[in-house]
Amino acid sequence: MEQQSEDRPLAAETAAAWRTSSIPAALNLELAAAHAAVNLYQFFVVPLWLLPLDGRWGWTLVPLALLANPFWSLIHEAIHDLLHPDRRINAVLGRSMSVLFGSPFGVLRASHLLHHRLNRSPAEGTEYYDRTRRSFVRACPGYYFQILGGLYAVEAASALFFLLPRSALAGLRERFVPEGTVSAILFGIWLKKDVLREIRQDGVCALAWLAASAAVYGANWGWLVFVVAARAFLISFLDNVYHYGTPVNDLLFARNLRLPGPMERMLLHFNLHGVHHRNPSVPWIGLPESFRRQGRVFHGGYFSAAARQIAGPVALQTLPWANRPS
Repeated sequence: MEQQSEDRPLAAETAAAWRTSSIPAALNLELAAAHAAVNLYQFFVVPLWLLPLDGRWGWTLVPLALLANPFWSLIHEAIHDLLHPDRRINAVLGRSMSVLFGSPFGVLRASHLLHHRLNRSPAEGTEYYDRTRRSFVRACPGYYFQILGGLYAVEAASALFFLLPRSALAGLRERFVPEGTVSAILFGIWLKKDVLREIRQDGVCALAWLAASAAVYGANWGWLVFVVAARAFLISFLDNVYHYGTPVNDLLFARNLRLPGPMERMLLHFNLHGVHHRNPSVPWIGLPESFRRQGRVFHGGYFSAAARQIAGPVALQTLPWANRPS
C-alpha cells in the first residue's frame, strides 16, 4: 500500500512532464499571432483603410469568417493549459485571444471544463428534452436558438452581464437558477471574487474592442454585423456536432469525425473529439497519434454529422443510456 501511495504522485508528475514537453509552444505562438492579425484585419484594417479605397474589400471578410472555429480550437488549448508550458503565459494568451473572440476567458474556461465533467449527463446535453415534461414543438425554439447563434450570443453577452454588481448577480442566481443545475454550478464558480474580477476585466476589454470597431466601421456597419453573425453561427452550430444523439451518461464519449487532411490540421484536429475527451491532457498536435495508437475509429463525416443536427431536439427517452438511473 505504501508503494502505491508513493507511485501515484510520481505517475502524475511524469504525466505532467510529458504534457509540458509535448506542447508545441513555438507553433502555438505563431498561430496565436496569425489569428490576432486576422482579427485585427477584420475589425480594424478593413474599415479604416480598405473600405474607403474600394467597397469590394468587404468581400475579403467572407472567407476569413471560416477561421472562427480554428480560432476557438486555439483558445480551447489555453482552456486545457495546453497552449504554452508556462501557465502564466498560457493564461495571458488565453485571456487575450478570448477578448478578440468576444467573451471573457473565465466564462469560456469554466463552461468548457464543466462540460468535460458532465458530458452527456441529462442536465448537460444541448439537444435533450424530456417528453414527459414538454413536447418536441416546445423544445424546438430553445434548441434552434442555441445552435443557430445563441450559444455564442450568450457567451458574448456575458461580457456585459457580469458588469452588474456582485450582489445583483447573486440575487439573480438565487431567484432564477435552480440548485443542482449546470447554471447553478457555473454561477458558483463565476461569483468567486477573483474569478469575477478577471471576467470583468476581460469583458470590459472585449466590449471596448467591439465598440471601437463599430465606431470605425461607421456607415459600413453591415460588414461588422456579418463578421459577428458569421462567428456566432459557426461557433454555435458546430459546438455540439460531436455529441448530438450520442448515448446519455457516457461521460467520456464523443464522436471522432472525418475531415480532409488540410481542414483537419486547420481545425487543430478538433474533429478527433472522442480522442480529446478520453485524453484531455494531450495537446492538439498529439491527437492523431493517440487516435492511431488507441485503435479509435471515425463515427462518420464531419459535415454529415453537422447536418443531422437540423432534425431538431431529441427526446431523452429515445436515446441509449450508458448508465440509466434506477
